[in-house]
Amino acid sequence: MRNTISGLLIFTLFLAFTSEIHAQTKQLEEWLAIKRSIRPKLSKQAFANESLNKKQAKKVVELLGRDQKFKMIQTYGEQWQGREIRYGEYKMPFFYKIWGEEPEDGRSLFLSMHGGGGAPTAVNDKQYENQKKLYDATMKDMEGVYLAMRAPTDTWNLWHQSHIDEFINIIIQLAVIYENVNPNKVYVLGYSAGGDGAFQLAPRLADRWAAASMMAGHPGDASALNLRNTPFSVQVGELDSFYRRNEHAAEWELILKNLHTKDPAGYEYIVKIPKGKGHWMQLEDAVALPWMQQFTRNPIPKKVVWRQDDVMHSQFYWLEVPESMMKKSGEVVAEFNAEANEINILENYSEELIVRLNDEMLNLDKPVTVKFNGTQIFKGTVDRNVQNVWKSLTYKGDANLTFSASLTIVNNEKVINTKYQD
Repeated sequence: MRNTISGLLIFTLFLAFTSEIHAQTKQLEEWLAIKRSIRPKLSKQAFANESLNKKQAKKVVELLGRDQKFKMIQTYGEQWQGREIRYGEYKMPFFYKIWGEEPEDGRSLFLSMHGGGGAPTAVNDKQYENQKKLYDATMKDMEGVYLAMRAPTDTWNLWHQSHIDEFINIIIQLAVIYENVNPNKVYVLGYSAGGDGAFQLAPRLADRWAAASMMAGHPGDASALNLRNTPFSVQVGELDSFYRRNEHAAEWELILKNLHTKDPAGYEYIVKIPKGKGHWMQLEDAVALPWMQQFTRNPIPKKVVWRQDDVMHSQFYWLEVPESMMKKSGEVVAEFNAEANEINILENYSEELIVRLNDEMLNLDKPVTVKFNGTQIFKGTVDRNVQNVWKSLTYKGDANLTFSASLTIVNNEKVINTKYQD
């Protein structure tokens, strides 16, 4: 009889628990069932701002993640199958080949950018064709999806422009959907003009990469600061003096060395300048691919260094700045301490800085402390809600960069719960 009573009690508690989750997510499911083109604004729905518990937030991530996946398939599925993605007025053809056995945690993805640049279309087409098979000899002993992209333009800065960031965001999501790529094992590399692109894209999209490699390129105005959590490889021939590429490679070695010395937990790097090699390194640079693959992205690193590029973004790891307040070269440095359940902002240029939170970072069932340069400016509870999940998930479509709560720091002295508008 006692065992029967215990069993009934457990079953009753289970029903109550599942009923609670269902009650909190039913309205979201009903909203998602509405055709996307006629859905009312999520921010106007009362349920979107109601508090969630940890289990409910997890279910919301699942539901919204499924909806985001369906959206990507509807919008880009045929384009993926046709190997050409369209964004605005631009088109990006691409090629990929799968190598090795698929790991249990998903495949790696190597995004590869060709050389060329400000040249006739035929020249860039030839460089693209070359990039498709450039590292076959290396990939045959590795695992992963090797994906070569054809730049949408033939300009000198063909990999620097803002539309490239959007194409990469789309391609990563589709590779996760169609080839079971692990979003924490995405790598970017490029040769010559593609190396120029790697210098630019590795830092400004650092929260997407497990590691990055630049081959035979020029840094331009790129900054290494954002690479705190993204291992970076520099490969330039000793005799590659055009645009002073070899000199810049040596300079970057010093830059990365100094950053790593000051912050030993970050700025992993390798710089190789092959002796006697010019712009063509005869594939000695291929060592960068297995070097990169030893790293896996941490999507919620304890410390983030964020410097805005000339192509700016409103979100970076677990930090966000309102689009109206983005500023070129603006810097934010922040860290969290899970044991103390606190956030510490060390540097911040913006009048409003949004700190996005999830249960992998801190215990959101307990008061969260926020400090600015060590001085406490807030201690209190935070609200998990649907709106926070939706905002973070739809921006990059990455479940690992999804946050159920957020706090807005105003003028580095006041903290409020964030209210998003869609």
